[in-house]
Amino acid sequence: MLPKGLLREYARAISIVLRALDVFAILFAGLAAFYYKFSHLTLSPRYTMALLLGGLFTLVIFQALHIYDSMRSNSFAHSIKKIVLGVVGVHSVMAILAFLTKTGSDFSREWFLYWAFSALVLLIVFRSVVLLLLYYMRSCGWNEKQVVIIGASELGSQLIYTIQQAMWTGFRIVTVFDDDVKEANTIQDIPIVKTPCSISDYLKQHPAIDEVWIALPLRAEERVRALVYDLRHHTLPIRYVLDMFGIGLLKQQMTHLAGFPTVNLNATPMVGVNRLIKALEDRLIALLILLLISPLFLIVAIGVKGTSRGPIFFKQHRHGWDGRIIKVYKFRTMYLHQEELGQVTQARMDDKRVTPFGRFLRKTSLDELPQFFNVLQGRMSIVGPRPHAVVHNEFYKDSIHAYMQRHKVKPGITGWAQINGWRGETDTLEKMQKRIEYDLYYIDNWSLWFDLKIITLTFFQGFINRNAY
Repeated sequence: MLPKGLLREYARAISIVLRALDVFAILFAGLAAFYYKFSHLTLSPRYTMALLLGGLFTLVIFQALHIYDSMRSNSFAHSIKKIVLGVVGVHSVMAILAFLTKTGSDFSREWFLYWAFSALVLLIVFRSVVLLLLYYMRSCGWNEKQVVIIGASELGSQLIYTIQQAMWTGFRIVTVFDDDVKEANTIQDIPIVKTPCSISDYLKQHPAIDEVWIALPLRAEERVRALVYDLRHHTLPIRYVLDMFGIGLLKQQMTHLAGFPTVNLNATPMVGVNRLIKALEDRLIALLILLLISPLFLIVAIGVKGTSRGPIFFKQHRHGWDGRIIKVYKFRTMYLHQEELGQVTQARMDDKRVTPFGRFLRKTSLDELPQFFNVLQGRMSIVGPRPHAVVHNEFYKDSIHAYMQRHKVKPGITGWAQINGWRGETDTLEKMQKRIEYDLYYIDNWSLWFDLKIITLTFFQGFINRNAY
């Protein structure tokens, strides 16, 4: 018997395998078409280059079409339709590229058509096998996601019925909450209970819950707002099942659950290939920077040790990705002192706790250099929201709406807020609100190019700042 969470534990590996299979299918189809046309496999450089470009365009175009998004939300026909669009897109780009570079005459048109057709057949076969295997495993109870539904109205009842009839989606509804339930009742053998005073407290007591679905009518706007506010500290997916069909929403990313349109209220951009790109970006840049700054690193370490008593590094627990506690490293910039239990006092202007050498390190951001080791460990990123002390998070999460959503990505050494001047002491709530505004903008608009832009700007305006002391 396979463990129920087996596929979820290896979701990233499965995503990478799917991409590898798709690229293999494109390349194999091209080789098969070449052999069928020319009766040999001695490829000229131009055909080799065409195949490699086909593989590259497959990764890019398939990702753009969301082919690698979670398969549990899509029907079989919808997934195959995306594959067809992907193959058409790849070969359309190849044809346009050949036209623009005036190299179309260098290739056999018959070979190109054979390639497109065989790639389409091969990819459909591959994806059909994968989908059927996943559907079978989910229908057997493997790779389950436990779900709580809020709302037992007609919409909620229809949603429960549909999910129960489509166990291949891998969702298992464990409880239904309703504000108006008078006595114990069930829907499709799922218990309906009175909505607890705090859904947040319920989730803390039941950590096995994977998702929360809100199935309330549109007229319950205030109730939905209150529920979202109650759940603001949680990073698990919250889905609002819309009680409307056929209405187009501009610039809204919609997903489907067994045919029901839903909107992700707090999705992270770090999924699929984005997560892989971010990880490669972080490791490569961190390793390169550590190699380049190793002499400076040694000089700073000697300076810290030689100018004040105490350890070279300062270690502090902070919240990381998904709110998990991580240990962050910095060069020590203060004299040894004792804080009151549970209190972390931010550095202020002319703070007597800061050493003269530490003040220089803070002003130039050199105290942050050890965090590149955090990046290599996978605890932090080069770019992301700055990690705050745990006690500060506990204070601000109840004062600033959506504060904890900044943990939908890994914390960073530099960030969009920092290069825009929102760093240093946050002695007013407005300053922290502004920082969070920039952090959430970064998460909502993340891309590799945005990261590279922030890294570049950091070199010109992010190291030295008048607010750093």
